[in-house]
Amino acid sequence: MKKLIVLFALFLIVSCKKEATDYVKLEGKLKADGVEKLTIQGKNFMKEISVDANGSFSDTLKVTDGVHAISNGTDRITLYLKNGYDLNLEFKGEKLMDGIKFSGKGAETNNFMENKRNFFMSDYANPKSYFSLEKEAYNNRLTEAKSLLKKYKDEVKDLDSLINAMDLRNDEMFFGYIESNYEKMHENLMRFAKGKVSPTFENYENFNGGTTSLSDLKGKYVYIDVWATWCAPCKAEIPYLKALEKEYHNKNIQFVSISVDKPEAHEAWKQMVEKEELGGIQLFADANFESKFILDYGINAIPRFILIDPDGNIVDSDAERPSSPKLKELFTELGI
Repeated sequence: MKKLIVLFALFLIVSCKKEATDYVKLEGKLKADGVEKLTIQGKNFMKEISVDANGSFSDTLKVTDGVHAISNGTDRITLYLKNGYDLNLEFKGEKLMDGIKFSGKGAETNNFMENKRNFFMSDYANPKSYFSLEKEAYNNRLTEAKSLLKKYKDEVKDLDSLINAMDLRNDEMFFGYIESNYEKMHENLMRFAKGKVSPTFENYENFNGGTTSLSDLKGKYVYIDVWATWCAPCKAEIPYLKALEKEYHNKNIQFVSISVDKPEAHEAWKQMVEKEELGGIQLFADANFESKFILDYGINAIPRFILIDPDGNIVDSDAERPSSPKLKELFTELGI
C-alpha cells in the first residue's frame, strides 16, 4: 500500500512538471506610455498581448520552440521562447529595440542572445572595421572580437542547444567572411582610401533628360547610391534616401542614384523612378555591372553607397546607408 502511495505521489509530481512545460509565461513592464498591446510572432504563431495603463503585461503562450519577435508596430526585438520558460522582461529604454534584460527560467539563453545582438549592432560587426586595418592591428581586432564572444558563451551555463547551434553557424559565417576577404578588401580600401581621387563616370542617361557625368557635379559633395529595380535591400532604403534628399535639399550635397539594371529593364527603371517619385539625380549606367565606374570601384553587390567631396576625391568608398544614423553624423562632421 505504501508503495502504491509513493508511486501515486511520484506520478503527481511528474504530471505537474509535465504541465509546467506546456506553455511560456511572459511578463514585464514597458517604459513607454500609451502602448495598448504587443505582438508576439514566431513560426506558425502569432498572439497579441494586452498592456495595461501602467505599461504592465502578463500572458501565457503555447509556442513552437524557437526565435520569436516581440513588437509594437515597427519597433521590434527578438527573443527565444520555449514551452516551460517563465520570463520577466526588463526593458532598457522606451523602445523595445533599446534592449531587454531577462530574468526567470530561460533568461540565460535570452540574455546571451541580447549580448550577441549588441555585438552585431556594434562596430565589431562592421567588416570595414577589420578590412581598413594593417595586418597586425587586424589580427589584434579579430582576436579581441573572438575573445569577447567566447566570454559571452562562457558566462552561460545552460544555453539552449538550438541557439548554440545557430550561434556557432553564424559566427563561422561571419568570421569566415572576414578572414577569407581581408586581403582583397584591405587592398581595395587602401586603393579607395579617403582623399584618393574617385573613379569617374561619363554621360550616364539622366531620367530628367540628357546625360550627366561625375565632373558635372564638382563643387558639391556627391552621395551616390548604386542600385537596381530588382534589388530588395536597395528598395528598402528608398524611403530613407528620399527623406535624406528632402532634408538636405539646397545644401552643399547632390544625391545621385545610379541604376545598374540591364538594358531590357530600362523601362522598368523609368517606371519605378516615376512611380516612387524618386528625387535627386537619377541615372542609368551605360553597361550595368560591367560599367567602368562600377568595375573601377569593384562593386559586385548592391546597394552600395559612395561619398565624394567637392573636389572629386573619395570621402568614403563604402559609405553608410541612408537608414543609418551614422550617415547624418558624418554629414554634420563635414559641415554639409
